[in-house]
Amino acid sequence: MSGDTFVQTLWFAGAFALVLSSLLARRLPMADWLKMALAWVAIFGLVFLVIWTWQTVT
Repeated sequence: MSGDTFVQTLWFAGAFALVLSSLLARRLPMADWLKMALAWVAIFGLVFLVIWTWQTVT
């Protein structure tokens, strides 16, 4: 594993931990928890697509 890959993996794990802790701290019903989790997945997916597109263009 190269240094860049390690840093990216560490960043992803930290971001995932922040999202998970925010969902667990709210103590929501499971249906609301699922909706918020899907919203977070959509947010990270959109950010990933924007960055990936930007790197492809430049």
